[in-house]
Amino acid sequence: MTDDEKAELKAEILRTRGYWSRFHEVLLDRSPAFLKAYLAFQSAPAQSGELPQKLCEFVYIAIDISVNHMYDRGGRRHMEYALKAGATPEEVLQVILLTTAVAAQQPLAMGMRILSEELGEAADRSPLPPELSEAIEDYRKLTGAWPEAGDFMAGTAPEIAMAYMDYGRAAWEAGPLSRRHKELIALAISAAPTCLFEEGVRRHVRGARAAGATPREIAMVIQLSAALAVHTCTIGVPGFDDVMNGIYVE
Repeated sequence: MTDDEKAELKAEILRTRGYWSRFHEVLLDRSPAFLKAYLAFQSAPAQSGELPQKLCEFVYIAIDISVNHMYDRGGRRHMEYALKAGATPEEVLQVILLTTAVAAQQPLAMGMRILSEELGEAADRSPLPPELSEAIEDYRKLTGAWPEAGDFMAGTAPEIAMAYMDYGRAAWEAGPLSRRHKELIALAISAAPTCLFEEGVRRHVRGARAAGATPREIAMVIQLSAALAVHTCTIGVPGFDDVMNGIYVE
């Protein structure tokens, strides 16, 4: 890649990503072809026009700050970008609360399913009390979903099931986000390379479709989530550069 092409690539990153960091600089010098490919992969969903810019930023906030990743600098940067894209403080806060609740519900959804499978015929399959069944149906109507082993969870530990529902309901109703946006954000959290929660991906794909999201929109959100993997370069490339320059961990 010529010097002019490198300068053009740097300008494009500044224009589309809004910042220039050390890992960009090192890759521009040592592997500009990879940096160009990264930019295309990272920018495709936002540049497609399928998703509003503030929704792209909501996805980035969620996958950056999720307990599965906890990338503080990225979360703060994309909160700033979301506000610049027209998001309200209430929307940004709901993204944070929704991310917290979704990540907390995932171990229960997965763990209860596995526990139910391991117990087999020994699992308690008794009919649920009417008041608990009604609470579950209300939750299902609100969120459009209930975990695969949710009834088993409710029968085995009803207090856990109620806490699961209260937590999800509080986040779901915490702000002005549309159901479509909530489903797409929850999908991104579940699909992120730091999570890969298949049941959640399937649940929120269905929920997003029910809320009116198109297959292309859903695909774009999945790609936005996949782009989180670049943080390996964010951390690894500066470390590589230090070692190449004789700077070692003490």
